[in-house]
Amino acid sequence: MALELLVIVVSYLLGSVSFSVLLAKLLKGIDIRQYGSGNAGATNTLRVLGKGPAILVLLLDVLKGVAAVWLGTWVGGWGTWVPALCGIAAIIGHNWPLYFRFRGGKGIATTIGVMATLCLWPALLAGIIAILSIFITRYVSLGSLIFVALTPVALLLTGFTQPVLWTSIIIAVFAFWRHRTNIVKIVEGRENKIGSKVKGGNRVV
Repeated sequence: MALELLVIVVSYLLGSVSFSVLLAKLLKGIDIRQYGSGNAGATNTLRVLGKGPAILVLLLDVLKGVAAVWLGTWVGGWGTWVPALCGIAAIIGHNWPLYFRFRGGKGIATTIGVMATLCLWPALLAGIIAILSIFITRYVSLGSLIFVALTPVALLLTGFTQPVLWTSIIIAVFAFWRHRTNIVKIVEGRENKIGSKVKGGNRVV
């Protein structure tokens, strides 16, 4: 039990490493949370720093989720609650990072890493539909919400174990909560589309 709790805590600490904040500080000496959308994630990194840094942040954030699940699997085994809880802990860390005053991102890239490791094919199915929606609408936030909403549906259709299904539902609740302002902006037609630039170096909301 002690080891299981330890890997969950370690997963949270791993998730708390905000690569977008670190990279923005390293490359431009800025706090990325004060620019663009104000979000510490790959999409805002694209807006503020460009494609190269954004791709790097995306990959590293995904790997956080992958590493957390594998850590939990090493301790608890496949199909148990331990890797599922480690994945959730990593996403919580990304969203509310200990090292950065609990101001993080929205956790979608880390969610991709977690769900792709726990359930590759359902996550892939949901991901394809999400990517198509982003391509059509250019709303990354909408695609993110479609991904987390469809993953539990895909899991139900494919009969995955309860820990994975409940993990996907918990993650979906997190994602919709973190995107609540984006949902309002989408409805009002004010949401930033992918490829939009920072105006005058100021925060764009």
